[in-house]
Amino acid sequence: MTRLARLVLPLLAAAALTGAAEAPSHVWANPSKSVHIRFEPCGVNVCGTVIWASEKAIADTRKGGGADLVGTQIFRNLRQVRPNMWKGKVFVPDIRKTFGGTVTLVGDDRLVGKGCLILGVGCKSQVWTRVAD
Repeated sequence: MTRLARLVLPLLAAAALTGAAEAPSHVWANPSKSVHIRFEPCGVNVCGTVIWASEKAIADTRKGGGADLVGTQIFRNLRQVRPNMWKGKVFVPDIRKTFGGTVTLVGDDRLVGKGCLILGVGCKSQVWTRVAD
């Protein structure tokens, strides 16, 4: 192994582990309290998966042509880009579209999920609140 590889590989491994280890934990609810997600490691990244949804949210997803809402990854392949901020993809199940986005932890009990059409244009965000778990 080259000297450069011996220096760089441990740093890359540490960065990957740090991003997953510092991800938001607990259960989070969307603004209307109709969807609950839990963040968990997915490979070296983090994903937010629906663990509960109201009947209306399930019906809206089905109306839009989506499959089962519970078990769907809403936030996908998030990698930490700075403290309390992760960048990846945001899936909107009722329209079956995936956008570039971020998740930002803004306190112990709030995080902001944001998705954008392209190059930071046409963005929408939601404040998710921590659910007692």
